Amino acid sequence: MKKIIVATGNEGKMDEIRQILQGENIQFVSLKDENLQDVEIIENGSTFEENAIIKARTISDLTGQMVLADDSGLEVDYLHGEPGIYSARYLGEDTSYDIKNNHIIDLLAGVPDDQRTARFVCVIACAFPDGRTITVRGVIEGRIGYEQKGENGFGYDPIFYVPEFGCTTAELSSEDKNKVSHRGKALTAMYEELKRENCL
Repeated sequence: MKKIIVATGNEGKMDEIRQILQGENIQFVSLKDENLQDVEIIENGSTFEENAIIKARTISDLTGQMVLADDSGLEVDYLHGEPGIYSARYLGEDTSYDIKNNHIIDLLAGVPDDQRTARFVCVIACAFPDGRTITVRGVIEGRIGYEQKGENGFGYDPIFYVPEFGCTTAELSSEDKNKVSHRGKALTAMYEELKRENCL
């Protein structure tokens, strides 16, 4: 079985990755699993791509192994693309997503549906021991809802409304979400890239 390190400590992300690529002959391990959770990674990139590469490259250089890292976030058009690459650190790293979500809803008070457009973006980078790095991007379009709804998912899922499903991503089953989510699309694209590279 192929072991791949994923440069994250986010268990929600790890669960999604394992669900999306379940059945494949791959063991995904987190930084915590490898006792690397205390490694300092300075995410000072200006794009999702740059930050994903920084994370993957840092851990790959340290371990000498192939490493995947994702950088993802919510872009709200009415807020000029915020929170964007700062999604996890929006309003402070220790601020709960309940507060973050309600803050965004408050900022869009009175804003009509057609101006509440938003998207989830996920970029996955794969850093190889030989110094090469590849990236893929996945996107799901939607809009910001008027209240938090749903218990599934994590982060901004309860306020991200997907018109084609008529609900938020937090109201989707894990199976449906993983088929259409930004992370699901990016992971599927990366899986195809790694097969082309004969890494799997």
